[in-house]
Amino acid sequence: MAPSYRYTETSKSSSASTMFPDHEHDHGKCVSSAMQRAEDLCAERSVRLTDIRRQVLELVWQSHNPVGAYDLLDNLHGIGKRAQPPTVYRALEFLMDQGLIHRIESLNAYIGCRDPGEDHAGQFLICRDCGAAAELVDKRIDAAIGQGAKAAGFSVEHPTVELEGVCANCRPEHKGTKHG
Repeated sequence: MAPSYRYTETSKSSSASTMFPDHEHDHGKCVSSAMQRAEDLCAERSVRLTDIRRQVLELVWQSHNPVGAYDLLDNLHGIGKRAQPPTVYRALEFLMDQGLIHRIESLNAYIGCRDPGEDHAGQFLICRDCGAAAELVDKRIDAAIGQGAKAAGFSVEHPTVELEGVCANCRPEHKGTKHG
């Protein structure tokens, strides 16, 4: 079974080279697509995507880089919202519960989910140079983790995998320069 890379809004699978967008990427499509999917899923589930939840989700999607809760709070203040930290954390908890975002534990930050309608474990490729992150969904990784945990008598509660490296946009052959 081939891995399924979740990145682009037009395809369920993308090549590794398109998982991290370049500066010519139309990010507006990502944001509008994510917001529409969130609206649809919340309506299907009969849960409220309140104004603050919607604004937090939109701010999470403003970049392909994970964003911290206090950065979200600062951004909300920047658009004239008087939110407090508990409000932001409650919105983030709701968005995670609905599968609309993921928490990147190693960065204590959040990123939009590329496939919020599907139940899946989080697997993330995180670029140490530019900070971008891409969600990778590979059932073989899920299976290997499950089998290894079962063999060890271990019950996995949060099967998130976070891999740090250098994305295609930051690799020397892509940039035309060498990293030190």
